[in-house]
Amino acid sequence: MAIWLPTLAEPGAAFIYGPSHLQIFSELLRRKLGGRGMIAYFEEHVPDRLRIGHLNYKKDRRGNPLPATGFELTAREWARLGELVLGSGSYRGHQIVPANLLREAFAGSQANLSYGLTFWLNQQAPNGREVDMERMLDLPWQNAQWTDACICKDAPADMVVALGSGYQRLFVIPSLKAIIVRQGSNAKFSDAHFLRLVLGREG
Repeated sequence: MAIWLPTLAEPGAAFIYGPSHLQIFSELLRRKLGGRGMIAYFEEHVPDRLRIGHLNYKKDRRGNPLPATGFELTAREWARLGELVLGSGSYRGHQIVPANLLREAFAGSQANLSYGLTFWLNQQAPNGREVDMERMLDLPWQNAQWTDACICKDAPADMVVALGSGYQRLFVIPSLKAIIVRQGSNAKFSDAHFLRLVLGREG
């Protein structure tokens, strides 16, 4: 169904976050991979190398994966993905993702410098405007203000973040060689406050 959705803006002209993009990407991969699908491809190339167990992910009524809903991992498994990011695609001596391709995930767009390819970016820090990304995403896309947005002004600008629903987080900070996994559900959670506490910059 996502393939038949009408475009709402010219490519690069607007930032519209939602599941349809990943669904279309999933279908593109399925066709390119001869019908195998993105989950099968991922499971063939990544989990064993990162010592990740069975991927628990949601499917639609036809059995197609719903990549936008993510998948369930333990905190240690998330940390291993963080090691992969920190190692520029290499994990314990094995290059799993080409470094130049992984870098593409951390490049923002003209429409939103704070978002790469499924990763959120803090590159507007320290002079950016702190934004609660999840609350911003609750707004209609026309009302969301992404100019100069950052996750935390007091966190390094090279920090990249995987944001999961319910404030599940994977923070990777290359300049500090730091990986931080946050799991739990709390509507009062604040990325900026949490990071200041963890980094010792709350004052």
